[in-house]
Amino acid sequence: MNQKTILRIAAGVSGISGIIILIGVVYPIVSYNSIYGKNFSELVSPLNENPVTQTKIAGAATTNDTTANDFTRASNWFVGGAKSSDFSVSKIQHFTIGIPALKIENATVTIGGEDLNESLIQYPGTALPGRPGNTAIFGHSILPIFYNPKNYISIFSLLPTLKKGDEINIEYDGISYVYKVENMFEVMPTDIQVLDQDYSDSFVTLVTCVPPGHPNDPKRLIVRARVVPPTN
Repeated sequence: MNQKTILRIAAGVSGISGIIILIGVVYPIVSYNSIYGKNFSELVSPLNENPVTQTKIAGAATTNDTTANDFTRASNWFVGGAKSSDFSVSKIQHFTIGIPALKIENATVTIGGEDLNESLIQYPGTALPGRPGNTAIFGHSILPIFYNPKNYISIFSLLPTLKKGDEINIEYDGISYVYKVENMFEVMPTDIQVLDQDYSDSFVTLVTCVPPGHPNDPKRLIVRARVVPPTN
């Protein structure tokens, strides 16, 4: 086999590899928009139906922060939301969450801190699990082909596949809570009303960037669940 033939084969292999990589990056974004995105009620928050019981999250994120595009920091996910300094440490520093449909088991949710590389993050000022109000939990997502329920960089990559009625299990301060998904919708990073508090019941809100793996993280997927009353 002469050198020209070898070079042609190498070029062909490189070209095919490049096409496969490109498809692997573009396809998840296109498929999300065609399969999941159209099913979500964009820019509609169910908590807006009862404004009397809602309170705004205090604090405003700065817009001149050089780390503003670092989406591994939870404070950058909503414009005009909590500042980095608001993600302070509380007496109980973490709890755990499980989502059977996504094979997520005992994932750590940090109360205080904002590094989404290390754990899920509870947004500051939102209710603690089991309490009246809205517990907002942020989790990172990447291309679904790299999904690993034990890796916090990819842990919420399959969040769009959840369905109404799916369970979310939370262990907080020695007590187990079961929530069931009621609604899923998209918002823009400026729509911080999804973090408002509704004290009519105990809610949990899961938040991630969509489409998973999109380099500019243009939207936020909101998964809203309500606590299931304990049976006697």
